[in-house]
Amino acid sequence: MSLTVSSSILDTIGATPMVQLQKITKGSKHKFFAKMEYFNPGGSVKDRIALSIIEGAEKRGELKPGGTLVEATSGNTGIGLALVAAIKGYKCIFVLPAKMSEEKRAVLRAYGARVIITPIGLEPEDPMSHYSVAKKIADTIKAKTGNCFYTNQYHNPDNFSAHYNVTGPEIWNQMSGKIDAYIAGVGTGGTLSGVAKYLKEKNPAIKVMCMDPIGSILSDLYYHGKVVTPPASYQVEGIGEDMLPDNCKLNLYDGFLNVNDKDAFAMTRRLIAEEGLCVGPSGGLILAGAMKYAETLEKPSNIVLIMPDSGKAYLTKVFNDKWMIEKGFLSPEESKTAFNVEVMAAEEMKNYV
Repeated sequence: MSLTVSSSILDTIGATPMVQLQKITKGSKHKFFAKMEYFNPGGSVKDRIALSIIEGAEKRGELKPGGTLVEATSGNTGIGLALVAAIKGYKCIFVLPAKMSEEKRAVLRAYGARVIITPIGLEPEDPMSHYSVAKKIADTIKAKTGNCFYTNQYHNPDNFSAHYNVTGPEIWNQMSGKIDAYIAGVGTGGTLSGVAKYLKEKNPAIKVMCMDPIGSILSDLYYHGKVVTPPASYQVEGIGEDMLPDNCKLNLYDGFLNVNDKDAFAMTRRLIAEEGLCVGPSGGLILAGAMKYAETLEKPSNIVLIMPDSGKAYLTKVFNDKWMIEKGFLSPEESKTAFNVEVMAAEEMKNYV
C-alpha cells in the first residue's frame, strides 16, 4: 500500500472503501457491499458534490474570490461546502430545517458558517421553508455585492456530474463490474442518478432501486406520476423529499421501496454493533430496505449500497436511548441507558478498591 502526501484536504475527497457486510446479512444467498462515504473528510458523500459545484461555479465565473455561498441543506452538503470554502476563502450561509441534529449545526459553525434554522413540515413554496429562505438570502446578497452563489444542490447539474464522472467509476472498478443491483436513497437525487447512469451504460441489466422514507413523495411520483399520499414528517435526515429535484432522474430507476423510521434507526444501531460501521440513519434505512428488496430476487446477487454519512453526526439521536424512547423507536426494556451503565460500573468498581 502506497501512502502519499496530499496538497490539501480537498485531495482526499473520494476513493472511499467498499466493505462487504458479514453478520447482519449472514444466511442470505445474496452478498451486500457498502460504499463507506463517511471516509470523505467532511464525513459524507456530499463532499463530492460540494467540490464539483464550487469548482463548476468558479470556471463559469459565477463565483469570485471572497464571495458568499448560500444553500438550503440537511447539513451534510453544508458541511462539504464549508470544508471547501475554508480552503478556498469563501463565506457561507446555510439554511436548515429544525429537525437537523445539533452535531451538524455545531460542525457548520465550527467551519465559520452562519446557520439559519427554519420550521419543519412546510411546503417547498412556503416563504419560510428552508428552500425559500435560502433563495431569498442569496438573491439579497447578490443584489448588494454581486458576488454570491446559490449552490442549489437539488437542481445544479454539477451534482449529478460528480457522481457520474467519479462515484460511478469507483463503484464499477471496486466491484470489477460484478454488480446486480445498486441501491441508495434520494435527497437531491445526484448520488443515485449519477451512479445509475454510469452503471447502466456499463451494464443495462443492473437494477437501480431507491429506498425512500415513509412520508416522502418520491415513490408516488415514480409509480403514479403524481402525489397520492401527502408528504408527512419523518425523522431520518438527508433522504426523501417533498418535491422533485432536477437531479432525481426517475427514468433511471427500476423501483422504490418505502421504509419506516423505526426500522431505519434499529438497523443503524445494528450496523455499528454488529459490523463496526458507524453510519447515519440514512444508511440504516437503505440497508433495511435493501434486505427486503433482496427477498424478491431469485438468483444470488451482488448488491451495492451507499452509506451516505457518519453516525457521529447523530449521537444525540439514534445513539441516545432517551431520544429513541421518546420517539417510540426503543422500549424502556430494550434500553441500556447511560445511567444504568454508570451505576453498574460503580458497583463493579467496589470489587477492585
